[in-house]
Amino acid sequence: MAPVAEKQTILVVDDTPDNITLLCGLLGDQYKNKVATNGQKALQIAFAEPHPDLILLDIMMPGMDGYEVCRQLQANPATATIPIIFLTAKSQDEDETKGFELGAVDYITKPITPAILMARVQTHLALKQARSFLQEQNDILEDQVKKRTLQLEALQDALIISMASLAETRDNETGHHIRRTQYYIHELAKHLARKPKFAEELTPKIIELIYKTAPLHDIGKVGVPDRILLKPGRLTPEEFEEMKRHTVYGRETLDAAAKTLGTEETFLNTAREIAYYHHEKWDGNGYPEGISGESIPLSARMMAIVDVYDALISRRPYKEPMSHGEAYAIIREGKGTHFDPEVVEAFEEIRDAVAEIAIKFADLD
Repeated sequence: MAPVAEKQTILVVDDTPDNITLLCGLLGDQYKNKVATNGQKALQIAFAEPHPDLILLDIMMPGMDGYEVCRQLQANPATATIPIIFLTAKSQDEDETKGFELGAVDYITKPITPAILMARVQTHLALKQARSFLQEQNDILEDQVKKRTLQLEALQDALIISMASLAETRDNETGHHIRRTQYYIHELAKHLARKPKFAEELTPKIIELIYKTAPLHDIGKVGVPDRILLKPGRLTPEEFEEMKRHTVYGRETLDAAAKTLGTEETFLNTAREIAYYHHEKWDGNGYPEGISGESIPLSARMMAIVDVYDALISRRPYKEPMSHGEAYAIIREGKGTHFDPEVVEAFEEIRDAVAEIAIKFADLD
């Protein structure tokens, strides 16, 4: 047996008892009726839960008139969507215009014609139900979109982590290099974003992309032969030329990933910038393209500094690690030649945070 539908509630507001008796008699058993004989009582009933589904509101009342009641109902988010039908002996066009401007959905003049009243009530209750249904569907759709977005973000993060892990397995010298550089560049980007010159470029969304994709900066090393990548000593000039190609291999790897996904994802664009350009130098003497200055993407200019800094403080088979201060001295020496001067200044301003990251993710000897 189908459940009995709950009656919709109509609030009848009129200061004349005879009018209330007439209206409630017309609405009869079809609706649940609530009654108010003045504006203040009408607001008290309307604001209380459960709210009425529709309000029949007289305009001419002593004290607070119907216009003011309507104004206050519309100003309250809890009651702003309740349909209001004005009931009045006024019939001037300007009166109707004022009522509609205040948010009323309809206007019925007295004396009331029962058939018209019932038709208008049914129509506006049906419209209210339709709006409520559409809003519920929109809420459901928004929830589904949010869930799908979270799923895609999780997939993106998993892809980045798996690709970065692949690079780590090829290069046994990196230790926690990937993690440290990821946190260095995150702190650096957040600090630069506070400076007017970089604020527009380093939005919170872009900073998050840089942070997430920074671990892919050396993904191209998967294409470098083991005899070069794993060589314990310094590379010959010929071997170094091959090692330099890891920037190209990185871009090609990320291009292939983009084609597989079938989209030009922003996170892959950011990853490509960092992987391909992070060995460019401010004065144009870097690789792979030898571009200079602000032609180098900002993400890559930041990675250039944190990558070199971490290499300096890390132990390698062919060198001992430098101290925090010694590494910073070398970074300063490269200001304006190897590195963007303003980014170097910002990196110095966060040196305490950098030192904490270096200690937190230090390699085990």
